Amino acid sequence: MHFVQAKSLLSGSNGMNLYRGCLHGCIYCDSRSLCYGFTHDFEDIEVKENAPALLEAALKSKRKRCVIGTGSMCDPYLPIEKELQLTRRCLELIDRYEFGAAVLTKSTLVLRDAELLRSINEKARATVQMTLTTYDEKLCAIVEPNVAGTRERFEALCRFRELGVPTVVWLTPLLPYLNDTEENLLGILHYCAEAGVRGIVSFGFGLTLRDGDREYYYTALDRHFPGLKQRYIRQYGNAYELPSPNNQRLQRVFEDFCSRYNIMRDTNAIFADMEALPERYEQFDMFT
Repeated sequence: MHFVQAKSLLSGSNGMNLYRGCLHGCIYCDSRSLCYGFTHDFEDIEVKENAPALLEAALKSKRKRCVIGTGSMCDPYLPIEKELQLTRRCLELIDRYEFGAAVLTKSTLVLRDAELLRSINEKARATVQMTLTTYDEKLCAIVEPNVAGTRERFEALCRFRELGVPTVVWLTPLLPYLNDTEENLLGILHYCAEAGVRGIVSFGFGLTLRDGDREYYYTALDRHFPGLKQRYIRQYGNAYELPSPNNQRLQRVFEDFCSRYNIMRDTNAIFADMEALPERYEQFDMFT
């Protein structure tokens, strides 16, 4: 890893990435794509060591409270977070200034900050988002090799349910010919129902591949699933969107399940729900 002094932290939509790069090793990771302009090896994690100072300055300058998001590009709970605690320090600031937080992760290290997230949720709003893609643990260990297994993530979701912190699952991607089966989908969906998740984010069943990401993914297929890369190339060529051949059937299963268990599945509604603060903040001005 290497350290940098970042010039800014929050995006226009109030998102932040405290790290750049990842060690989870997920074979499908879009963040590896060349379009994101990494100037260092993806596994050489860039650490924005001044992130807490930048965040505090940004929070002080805002006239209205909002929800601060993290995890859309790089996981905020990488293994180095256990030592560096950048994510925790930023959450402590969010808690102190009574803003909201939405974290997206595949790591059970988020449980370390469970009480802090509960405090944020009690003052404003906190949502814990977990990505779940592969119900079969052996396959999960191949597709997402350096991160908590799916059952461990499910158990973390259950813990946040006990604490009263809302949770959302990202059901993406389901990889053609690997985990795009009804059995896999239903396994994950039953986890979601048991954990009491508020919503499930899905953009259809399949995956996307860009330059950089595609090469890494195909190398992994050659290593673990010989011959599958050629099947992809025959069917998809160099397409960006690779829909599962089972997409329509899986979509019906997904919609029926969410309706039966009253789980939100409209992505716009889910995002709006995560960003909603208590009514007392609607007209709040920090300087009046």
